[in-house]
Amino acid sequence: MYREAVFPKNITNLPSLQARKMRIDLHPDTPQERLLRQAAETLQKGGVIIYPTDTLYGFGCDITNKRAVNRICQIKGIDPQKASLSCVCEDLKIIATYANHVSTPIYKLMRNALPGPYTFILEASKGIPRHFQTKKTVGIRVPDHPVPVRLANLIGGPIASISLPMDEEDVDIYSDPHEIYERYGKLVDLFLDVGFGGITPSTVIDCSKGEDEISVIREGAGSLEALGLELE
Repeated sequence: MYREAVFPKNITNLPSLQARKMRIDLHPDTPQERLLRQAAETLQKGGVIIYPTDTLYGFGCDITNKRAVNRICQIKGIDPQKASLSCVCEDLKIIATYANHVSTPIYKLMRNALPGPYTFILEASKGIPRHFQTKKTVGIRVPDHPVPVRLANLIGGPIASISLPMDEEDVDIYSDPHEIYERYGKLVDLFLDVGFGGITPSTVIDCSKGEDEISVIREGAGSLEALGLELE
């Protein structure tokens, strides 16, 4: 049985839109629409959430909200000017808004890979919010998971996303929703729990220099062989 919300006790003086932090249990394959709309409303109000993807659980917020993006960086312990947050999108239609010079070969590569466990690095366009324009590139993700895809659809744009801080010596706990909630639930406004997640991040492919200089930055959950690529 999926419960709508569980509130932890003894939470005070924490940066949040709500006095209490919420934990929502979602069905992993057919997430409840009314609960997804509740999560989308949290994002639209500038909230920060922990949510699942087809690889890892991650922090997410509305990409247009600078304060929320900075808050994620603060939680993660990274400089916003150097942060590598991805844009989690509903589909590839977003490319026309957020990326420049996506050639036909690169688009075909992305179309073959997405939705799936891949992040594509592209040349950023002026459509990227100004607080994201500290870099000349942008990471695009279209996860093969109903929760992030529907959330991006409901808020009408990408989710700024980054994975949870991971301890390489104890990586398994980051697939356990109970452990995730205990460690980070008090720091966010909403935790979307779909059960155990993965421990392998997405495969990162840099296409920002064109189809003649495609490089694999990180081999992760996405198969390189399936795309005809190799790790140099």
